[in-house]
Amino acid sequence: MERAVLNVTSLLLLLALVTTLPTQEDWDIYSFHINSTVTSRYATTVITSRVANRMDESKEIEFHVRIPKNAFISKFRMFIDGQLYDGAVKAKEQAQQEYTQAVSSGQSAGMVSSVGRTLEEFKTSVNVAPHKKVTFELTYEELLKRRIGKYKLQIHARPMQPVKDFKVDVHIHEKAGISFIKVQGGLSTKDLANAITKTHADKEAWVHFYPTEDQQKTCDSCGEQGMNGDLVVVYDVNRSASFGDIKKSLDGYFVHHFAPSNLTRISKNVVFIIDQSGSMHGRKIQQTRTALLQILSELAEDDYFGLITFDSEIFHWKRELVQASQENLGSAKEFVKSINDRGATDINLAVLEGSRMLNAHPREGSASILILLTDGDPTSGVTNLGRIKSNVKEAIAGKFPLYCLGFGYDVNFEFLKTMSLQNDGVARRIYDDSDADIQLRGFYVEVATPLLTDVTMIYLGGTNLTQTNFSQYYDGSEIVVAGQITDNNVETFIPQVVAISRNSKVTFSETNMTEIVSDDHIQRVWAYLTVKQLLEKELQLSGPEKDKVKEEALELSLKYSFVTPLTSMVVTKPQGESTDVLHKPKEGGTDRDEQRSSGRPSAGYFGGRRGSHSFLRTRSHVMAQIPVLHRPINTGSAPRRSMRPGK
Repeated sequence: MERAVLNVTSLLLLLALVTTLPTQEDWDIYSFHINSTVTSRYATTVITSRVANRMDESKEIEFHVRIPKNAFISKFRMFIDGQLYDGAVKAKEQAQQEYTQAVSSGQSAGMVSSVGRTLEEFKTSVNVAPHKKVTFELTYEELLKRRIGKYKLQIHARPMQPVKDFKVDVHIHEKAGISFIKVQGGLSTKDLANAITKTHADKEAWVHFYPTEDQQKTCDSCGEQGMNGDLVVVYDVNRSASFGDIKKSLDGYFVHHFAPSNLTRISKNVVFIIDQSGSMHGRKIQQTRTALLQILSELAEDDYFGLITFDSEIFHWKRELVQASQENLGSAKEFVKSINDRGATDINLAVLEGSRMLNAHPREGSASILILLTDGDPTSGVTNLGRIKSNVKEAIAGKFPLYCLGFGYDVNFEFLKTMSLQNDGVARRIYDDSDADIQLRGFYVEVATPLLTDVTMIYLGGTNLTQTNFSQYYDGSEIVVAGQITDNNVETFIPQVVAISRNSKVTFSETNMTEIVSDDHIQRVWAYLTVKQLLEKELQLSGPEKDKVKEEALELSLKYSFVTPLTSMVVTKPQGESTDVLHKPKEGGTDRDEQRSSGRPSAGYFGGRRGSHSFLRTRSHVMAQIPVLHRPINTGSAPRRSMRPGK
């Protein structure tokens, strides 16, 4: 039988693609640590996994983790038999050449990363000699975003076997003081309650998660293969000053966190533009109705609102905005209950009509918001994406933000993201799942209470600033600006915030620099924010301007060793093994897109597997010699929708 298998090429190749779950006899993860340090909302997380090969033959051991989408990987290294192997961040084109050369020479190469709801994958592997050990160490960084009055640090753990020395350590340090801290997520259930310790002492907090091997097998999200779940640390900081706090580093970088809370809410004018085309049939349209009914119930009486549904035509509840009185809300809810899927998709016509309605209803001292929900590409009316973006930008003319909600994975998310960014808004993907209505309402809650409009952050004596103009500031959110102090001269540095609150202009100022920090994390916050915003700006440009911004983002990504959509992590290995090239994907990419574009088969990719923070697998050494391509993730736009009637 063994000879027959070796003689049948197709079966041999099939065996090469099969991955088996490890057993204790194969190898042992004898230590697995996740250490996260948060300083002034900037989190640096290090995952360290130590593995021993217990076999009498070499084994290929794969390190497979998931990290938050908002994070940048900044370091990866392996320790094998006393030797250090460092990953290097390189320009994507250069890394692509190394990947192509590895594939053409018959080696296996890893070009990996996939997108889930909130996590991205990182994966590499290495051959470990009999009875030898390997240590994997991955570092990633992220600026925590404040939403609905809290920050969330998400840690996902799935080591694929119970680990004797398993530890998660979180240390949070906030000079402003920590107002509260909670531990949530699937790994904070009652079965694991005594494995979690939490300490809160004014400006610092610690969370330790040390489950025993038995607990790793018996909790709700555990089994014989260990844990699989999230540990989410939720907290907020004290806000004694409306101006917020500014921190400065010794080398002249600063970061300003601005989140005043003692302000009167501003009434809003909001138009909801709802896709009711054919592909919204079934659960999507039902969940949209459910979410809209709840959102309408939460409008304040001094708000004004409008409702538009669209397919190849547009349908008004009323042609003008009306006050959110009980009578009007009741009528609007009846309209929402009657929304049914039909027809094609004319996004251009619908957004222009929503813009017209807001432009026709100017109210001094109010904030206007346009919200688009769609699940597909434009297929009716104007379908040229560039022309739609141009039309929408001209119609809005910087007067109010456009928020685009993309329902499911068939939507052209990059188009929605660009259109939102061009109009001072953001795009958010709504996942086609049982909780889609909760996702929709959750987004609305974030923008439901505007407190300031036309916010301008001014820093006299500052340079190399990140974004300083914001159309609106919402309750529970936070504006963060970073930059450099000219000549590192604090005496000439004068920060100020000017904004509109209801009917009046307000100014926030601070005469004293809050804090001087000795470490380099302030500079890294500046670099992180700058790269993020340059990547968003690049989406909106074309020609030489686009190339210039892209080059600037690439230069900073390389300088600070960030794995971004413009760079890749090249993982060096012992002599004779392949070089892995690891990319950061854009939102919505899948391995299928890359497979279609390249014509090559894919293997060793786990895009459909729900989030794991660490996953290792093994293949016998003889199988590892068979060329296996770990397919790259497409970094282009999301896949196009499948053809449906009416789409």
